Amino acid sequence: MPPFAGSKSFSNGFHQDSNSNIVTIDVGGQLFQTTKQTLSLAGSKSLFSSISNSNQGVPFIDRDPELFSILLSLLRTGNLPSKAKAFDIQDLISESQFYGIENILINSQSNPSQFDAYNLEKSLVLPLSGRDSASTISTTKYGSLHVAHGSKITSFDWSLQRKSTILTQFTAIDSLLALSPTTAAAGATDFSGLQIIDLDKGFVKDTLNWENVTRSDSTVQAIGTSPEYLFTSFESGRRNSNCIMIYDLNNSLHPVTKIGHYEIFGADLDSAIPATKLQWVPSHNLLMASGSHSGPSGVLGNIKFWDIRSGNVVWELKEKVDCFSDITVSDTLSAMFKVGVNTGEVFFADLRNMDAYVPWICLGDGRKLANGKKEGYGCKINTHGNQVLCSKGNNLELWSEVLFGSTQKQGDNLSERVFKKNLMGRSNDIGGSRITNFDFGGNKMYVTRKDQQCVEVWNSVRGF
Repeated sequence: MPPFAGSKSFSNGFHQDSNSNIVTIDVGGQLFQTTKQTLSLAGSKSLFSSISNSNQGVPFIDRDPELFSILLSLLRTGNLPSKAKAFDIQDLISESQFYGIENILINSQSNPSQFDAYNLEKSLVLPLSGRDSASTISTTKYGSLHVAHGSKITSFDWSLQRKSTILTQFTAIDSLLALSPTTAAAGATDFSGLQIIDLDKGFVKDTLNWENVTRSDSTVQAIGTSPEYLFTSFESGRRNSNCIMIYDLNNSLHPVTKIGHYEIFGADLDSAIPATKLQWVPSHNLLMASGSHSGPSGVLGNIKFWDIRSGNVVWELKEKVDCFSDITVSDTLSAMFKVGVNTGEVFFADLRNMDAYVPWICLGDGRKLANGKKEGYGCKINTHGNQVLCSKGNNLELWSEVLFGSTQKQGDNLSERVFKKNLMGRSNDIGGSRITNFDFGGNKMYVTRKDQQCVEVWNSVRGF
């Protein structure tokens, strides 16, 4: 079927002039005029491109003129007009797919640059099937969401429509990483192998394993990614050895190399703590790997920054006093942040001055350091842009850097960096059970809570 239902020539002056920059279009009996430059913004593969290049009179498109008007406004400004809120988002999605501009619609509704942490509001709750609460979540750049709950994975597209729920081989999923809107890597601490799963069709595309010396099975402790590589922290089934395997994302997940291979010798558990978090740091071309364990002397851990090309550790921190409950790296702020398991306070270390000697600066109440209580147990910390967010029980804290004139001039001086705390959300957003996960996708934040069979959606821009 041709893209146009036909073309018309009008005696009242509405006709196409191949030398004119003005284009006239008849959509469902209503005439629209725009410019060739505006239509070119849709891309060469869109229907708008065909309209722009048409020299056969006024093209007639047998579609809804009101929806066309909204999409034409989207092309002109890059944003949907306010009147778009009167329409169902699925109608706009279907119409954008017909014209071939869905990517422009996605960008207008899920652009990460529109994220405003100071104005986040809980706007929607996404229910999960079954009785299991979410164990882990993962997002894509423009807001697609994958949720592991029990042995199932439920996926939502960028418009938050449920796309699929699949049953996996895992009893429970501990690690989940979105590789695309339709593909995820999943693993568990009690099930061998990292599985690459097609979430649309519900089948395992590939299973990755580490062939350890003891020839026992290898369970997954953490997953991470960079633009080129997939990182997986494996631990042997006997829990006496571990390593980080690196796979080529652009070459059918072919194994590239292995780093951080450790063996436990005797009762020295500290000699082989597996990495339970992996995070790529683009500005330094390093992989941050962290892990901890609880022993007679409390919670101990280590943080290592790996140069994956040489396989060497370029910076290592040993956590003994107030080990991290959770840890993250902000490339934007060039800093590493942790929440202490004993104090529950937020700390930062400046990556512009990697120094193994007392690198942490407490952003909260440093007097709690000696109390020994595990106030930070279960707390999570994450960054988005230049904001740092930390969960405390059922609430979220927002930490922002305050830039003074002296800070900009003396940026390498640690004492010049100042962070201030704000509480998140409106009064009716606060409450509920303890926060177990939170992550960011597009201009949204996703939150899960203990014993809740749903995902909260927090928006900073009023949309659909």
